[in-house]
Amino acid sequence: MPEMSKKTNKTILWLVRHGQTDWNLEGRYQGQADTPLNPTGIEEAERAARQLADRPFQEVYSSDLQRARRTAETIARTRNAPIHVDPRLREISLGEWEGQIFDLIQQRYPQKVAERQLNPLSFRAPGGESVEDIWARVYQAVNEIADQNPGKEVVLVSHGLVLAALLAYARDRDISQAYKRIPANAVPERLEWPVNGLASKREDEHAS
Repeated sequence: MPEMSKKTNKTILWLVRHGQTDWNLEGRYQGQADTPLNPTGIEEAERAARQLADRPFQEVYSSDLQRARRTAETIARTRNAPIHVDPRLREISLGEWEGQIFDLIQQRYPQKVAERQLNPLSFRAPGGESVEDIWARVYQAVNEIADQNPGKEVVLVSHGLVLAALLAYARDRDISQAYKRIPANAVPERLEWPVNGLASKREDEHAS
């Protein structure tokens, strides 16, 4: 009985960033703009589905933005798993910066860019969210997912900064490092998340 308890005190999350979009290629801030996958992104979603096909996941959770949802649908089909769409898993809102080229932002708003580097937790793009803002909603959502799936494996499809915050917290308990941990598109990463709401260490393991 004690051994069984050990096996059910955590949930295995397979974190997957959505596949590529044209805005990724063009170097544009996406934020909560509802951009679709491009052909490469569709192929990346299919590759992620193949990589996860042998994992015993029973549920797929996804942001409501179409680039994440399409990726989640592709993965879920391999096991006929249900998809749970949750707006709390959306990317950070970047307000007036959404749709703008990274390099032009640096040229037009050098003081804002410097402020983000100095205060990565509290910084907000004009009209947007901070890392602290997204963490409040994402942390709540992931705790609920873990509590609903003790001892199971699930897939969570979301966005670069959302997943980076989860990985930064799990490794260092420091979400201010999120901007340095943006994962690649559609590469599954394994994360253990206890059902008591306190993240365990990330395991440096990718699906193969």
